[in-house]
Amino acid sequence: MSVIFYEKPGCTGNAQQKQALQHAGLHVECRSLLAEPWTRDTLHSYLKQLPVSQWFNRSAPKIKSGSIDTDSLDAETALALLIEHPLLIRRPLLAYGEFRTAGFDPVLLSQVFGLPLSSDIKEVCTHSQPCHSPHGHALR
Repeated sequence: MSVIFYEKPGCTGNAQQKQALQHAGLHVECRSLLAEPWTRDTLHSYLKQLPVSQWFNRSAPKIKSGSIDTDSLDAETALALLIEHPLLIRRPLLAYGEFRTAGFDPVLLSQVFGLPLSSDIKEVCTHSQPCHSPHGHALR
């Protein structure tokens, strides 16, 4: 089985998530979230099952500082913002056949893949699991 895994290169949280998928027996095809030429429709296919406020990476500085109020955004405005600033996208984005999702939910993914996944793998990136990336966390 193969899963496409959109990540922020260098993110230690994403590295742990990829490893959990690989240990469960999946082939993981890694792609850069930052290099993908996102369109409204392709990005929305990963996000549409979530409320708009959950489309965002909660650890992004502009989200944490309150510069962007995710609760006040409509879908079209949010998609435009995410396409312009991909560091704001909740990650990883995962594709498996027709299935698309944003974030790493071990329970959901275990059901989708039919494989046990470690439940101690968390969403990316927390202060205890900082990203060590040349791109950093900052939205410029």
